[in-house]
Amino acid sequence: MVNKILFWSGFGLAVRFWQLGIEMRPFLAQPWIYPIYASLGAGVGYYLQGVEDGQMRYLRETRDRLLEKRRRRAERGLNGNVGSEYQREQEGLFASPKMVVERGENVPEGMVERTGAAQ
Repeated sequence: MVNKILFWSGFGLAVRFWQLGIEMRPFLAQPWIYPIYASLGAGVGYYLQGVEDGQMRYLRETRDRLLEKRRRRAERGLNGNVGSEYQREQEGLFASPKMVVERGENVPEGMVERTGAAQ
C-alpha cells in the first residue's frame, strides 16, 4: 500500500515540475506548493489502492463461490452430467453439436455419441 502512495506522491511532484517546465518558471519560486501536489498524488494512490483491494476481494469471493459450487457438484456426482435433459439435447450457438461416432454390436450400448468438442 505504501509503495502505491509513494509512487503517486512522486507523480504529483513530477506533474508540478512538468508544469513549471512548460511555463519556463523557476522551480523553487513557491516551494510551499510541492507538498500540496504530493498530497494530491498520495490521495490518488490511496484511492487506487482501495479500488484494487475491493476488486481483489470480489475476485476472491467469486473464486471461493465457484470452488464451493464445483465441490458440491462433485459430491452429487454430476461432473459431466450438468443441466436438464432438455438443455443437454439442444443444438445452438452455445451447445456442442452431437455426432454419432460408432454403431454396432461390439459397442456396449449400441451407439456412442460424442460432441464435436470432444474430438
